Amino acid sequence: MTRDEAIAATTGPGGPYELMDAVIAGRALRVFKHAPASMRALYEQTATDQPFLSYGDERWTFAQAWQAAARIGHVLVHDCGVRHGERVAIAMRNYPEWVLAFTAITAIGAVAVGLNAHWQADELAYALADCDARVVFADSERLQRLAECAAEPGLAGLQVLSVRTDSPMAGARPLAALTDAVGDVPMPPVDIAADDLAIMMYTSGSTGHPKGVPSTHRNVLSALLSWEADRRVGELVAGIEPLPPAVQPGTLLAVPLFHVTALHASYMASYRLQRRVVCMYRWDAEAAAALIEREQLSSVVAPAAVTGDLVRVAQQGKHDLSCLLAVGGGGAPRAPEQVRQIATSFGNALPNIGWGMTETNAIGAGNSGEDYLRKPASSGRCSLVLQLKVVDEASTELPPGQRGELLVRGTSVFGGYWKRPEANAQAFTDGDWFRTGDVACIDDEGFIFIVDRLKDLIIRGGENIGCGHVEAALLLHPLVREAAVYAVPDERLGEEVGATIYASEALDLDELRRFLATHLARFELPRHLLRADQPLPRTPSGKIFKRQIRETALAEIGRGAA
Repeated sequence: MTRDEAIAATTGPGGPYELMDAVIAGRALRVFKHAPASMRALYEQTATDQPFLSYGDERWTFAQAWQAAARIGHVLVHDCGVRHGERVAIAMRNYPEWVLAFTAITAIGAVAVGLNAHWQADELAYALADCDARVVFADSERLQRLAECAAEPGLAGLQVLSVRTDSPMAGARPLAALTDAVGDVPMPPVDIAADDLAIMMYTSGSTGHPKGVPSTHRNVLSALLSWEADRRVGELVAGIEPLPPAVQPGTLLAVPLFHVTALHASYMASYRLQRRVVCMYRWDAEAAAALIEREQLSSVVAPAAVTGDLVRVAQQGKHDLSCLLAVGGGGAPRAPEQVRQIATSFGNALPNIGWGMTETNAIGAGNSGEDYLRKPASSGRCSLVLQLKVVDEASTELPPGQRGELLVRGTSVFGGYWKRPEANAQAFTDGDWFRTGDVACIDDEGFIFIVDRLKDLIIRGGENIGCGHVEAALLLHPLVREAAVYAVPDERLGEEVGATIYASEALDLDELRRFLATHLARFELPRHLLRADQPLPRTPSGKIFKRQIRETALAEIGRGAA
């Protein structure tokens, strides 16, 4: 069967993933005819007695997780007064409570806001005030940071529910005590429409504070079903009719849940697959290999730095990882050599990768199996509910093979940044085409190659870092006069943060690093910090000449490494 025939059989009338035309909020979209009505409906339809969630020795079936989430939903509605459409934030590691709280929030019609657990106090305070959070779930580390900013005027009235801590901050209430007092209760009833907001994630832009990216139930569910439909198309093209798995599939949750790679591809996609999800406290390649072997996990999805670590452990031969069938990627491209190593290092695992964004709910393009081995530099073909095109500076669509900015539109694409009309005016063009900021080309087979970025971003191990955000933190120091932040190539992480500053002679760089640690998350801290002895060069228009500064810095860093 050709690809076009497979798509028609899968998404055409009577197909298992039938698509139909609809106009949503003025946008002409292709929507799944038989999609669940909401994320709550997804949870209810999949609440079986199959094993679902595990952390250490703790275990939940899908039904038990739904019951535990119902208790949290009861607390949110009846103890915290959360109403439909209000924002409830989650700031913690990948504990099971992250999943259970997220389930409860989205099932009662509220909006689950995933906060970056690496953020420092001022970054947490900004996001909580920006989204007008009614409640926040927080673990011990985040509670300490919240205590530092509790007096911020934007946080007045914020309710804090503490998770897995013996020393909560003043005013915080332990979640376990509240849910224990409730007992077994049903999820509070609520009417949820497909186009109600369900989640909000924060993404680092090229300047200023992170931006809130709100998505609807339809946005999220369209992404999940699009992956399923893409997989079915691949099976038909390959002439494969998959048999029910002999062993329940399982996936390793190796990426923080505040990323759509983990939230959508690892966790949310597991409901309809009836796939076990095994949580890790933090990334450790040796511990991950031991978990995969012990739990007989069939998949893992993670950025290139993480899967590269796992390849190196697999090559040592200390663990039997033949249970792995798929090693997925997202957040940043892989080196072609790592693609080949995945195919040879695990015994049975095939590599796959996806290109997507927070703004597209993690989907965009996908490449897997033989196609990926044949074109390891490509992110794959366009997802079935999206359209992609490459345009020049005049927004004219370019022919195959030519480079330009990648634009996307479709059912999983968000409707606009939270309270940022000026950013939305720049981000969308020709109606509902979203400007990704990525430079790409599409070949004559429809394979997409991401080749550069227009936005001033650094992607470090899958984490987006806004150069302007780091520059703003540097300029907060009273002795720093000018700052330029740029990407430095890194073999493991893809890119690291580099910075060149012009500052008073009295400035001590170690003291500056300590200062930055109070304003930036650890992953945002400059790994390479260089000092200029004169004002930074500027373009004729007066802007800091960052390209020249970066070239000079890379040469200096290279000499230092040598």
